[in-house]
Amino acid sequence: MPISASFLRQRETALAGIIILLIFLVGLRAPIFLTPSSFREVFSDTSILIILALGEMTVILTRGIDLSVASNLALTGMLTAMLSVAAPSLPGIVHLALAALMGLALGAINGLLVWRVGIPSIVVTLGTLSIYRGVIFPLRGGAWVNSNEMSPSFLGFPRFTLLGLDIFSWLAILIAIAIWFVLAHARFGRKLYAAGGNPRAAVYTGIDPAREQFVAFCISGALAGLCGYLWVSRYAVAYVETALGFELQVIAACVIGGISIAGGIGRVIGCVLGALFLGVVKNALPTIGVSPFWQMGISGVVIVIAVILNARGERREGRRILRPATA
Repeated sequence: MPISASFLRQRETALAGIIILLIFLVGLRAPIFLTPSSFREVFSDTSILIILALGEMTVILTRGIDLSVASNLALTGMLTAMLSVAAPSLPGIVHLALAALMGLALGAINGLLVWRVGIPSIVVTLGTLSIYRGVIFPLRGGAWVNSNEMSPSFLGFPRFTLLGLDIFSWLAILIAIAIWFVLAHARFGRKLYAAGGNPRAAVYTGIDPAREQFVAFCISGALAGLCGYLWVSRYAVAYVETALGFELQVIAACVIGGISIAGGIGRVIGCVLGALFLGVVKNALPTIGVSPFWQMGISGVVIVIAVILNARGERREGRRILRPATA
């Protein structure tokens, strides 16, 4: 088994153990945290982060970064909320599809600037982060769209439950399975890993790393747009500062889950576990009466540790590759 794969599996197992231990320790202080309803609520609350992190993962695998996911979410959320006000008879599934299409268009703008213009992804998305959020203000003149303006179908669709789980949770599960299948079994998934793992070698095999990165940005944008509708319908409000700064949590979930910022390394299960860790921390601290500011500190420490572990794992892989050649 390659050391990179072994390292990731060990890391994911350890992360899962830490999440279980954290839940158990919080449950000792607040037993209600150990109830099935509490587990469902935590997963539902974390579902948006999971979906966004999966989209971000596809970009990071290609050695890119998408800092505009939260701004994409805010803009598409505002647009779908305004559409709900203008056309209250539209069903929720239509809002969901339109939000994903709008997000796809915003993601494609990022991808085209990176692919065709050749601007580094961090520069492009840092710019669109401000542009997308800045567009929200003139759309409503700075006014909010509140729950009393949104249609019942707009607000109610994501709360529909099936087998005890709401649409938020089911979408996170289905998207995770779809991304896993594509990365593990589809040709496109292998191209993503190749484009990020060794772009120069990928070119010699007929792969265009920049084109693969464009597609990754489209996926990230579509999932961010989908989350725009989910976010606004969940919190029943759309405004300029929706999900402000949330892109940092998205990137943190990827890094904690073992997605290498150098590209080409990472798995879906690690990404999901990274998001769940942050979700458990977010929900656990208020339950036991700890200040939410501790969440920021804990997340920061975990990110630093995760980056160190990623770097060590990559160095081990490099030494393993060199040994046979030396022999």
